[in-house]
Amino acid sequence: MTKIKLCGLSRVEDIKVANEILPEFVGFVFYPKSKRYITPEKAAALKNILDKKISAVGVFVNEKISTVAEFAKFLDLIQLHGTEDENYISELKKITDKKIIQAFKIKTADDLNFAKNSRADFILLDSGAGTGEIFNWQLLKNFERQYFLAGGLNVENVADAVKILKPFAVDVSSGIETGGVKDAAKTKKFVGAVRGNFYGDRQNKRRFSKEF
Repeated sequence: MTKIKLCGLSRVEDIKVANEILPEFVGFVFYPKSKRYITPEKAAALKNILDKKISAVGVFVNEKISTVAEFAKFLDLIQLHGTEDENYISELKKITDKKIIQAFKIKTADDLNFAKNSRADFILLDSGAGTGEIFNWQLLKNFERQYFLAGGLNVENVADAVKILKPFAVDVSSGIETGGVKDAAKTKKFVGAVRGNFYGDRQNKRRFSKEF
């Protein structure tokens, strides 16, 4: 079954919802320019009340390797969402044993080929850095490596994405927000859609089916 990552959590209320519905992953954003940025102290406090069944992911953008490794001490996984290269990943792996997710902006088939060869433990395929838009999923036909699917996912389209693409995991942030804040009802519906007890609208389903 496709796994779920709820990203950009920043409040105790968000963690309480996560503990109720148990996604496999939640993400804390440590990029200061992001509107979802939280301090490591706050993230550590939220991690302390997070259900142990849920893995905490730290999201970094071109951060110092030593800083990432330091934060990773209270995290379960590391997500790199900048221009980090293979050398960066190699150096990071020397000082931490936490698994690494590397994010890629997908525009063309060449971008996918580049992502496929990443030395990271997992790859995440996105349309951009939190744009809330989907990329051309047609590019994923016959893609061989497991991936986190991100970019523009929401309650209306995620069930079809899971059915058609069968990604290892789906990653959502803005798609479960209202007014820039995580919305408990949207979050629960999103998780239900992925797990099969809520389905996207028929119009979207017909459209995606025809495209594939």
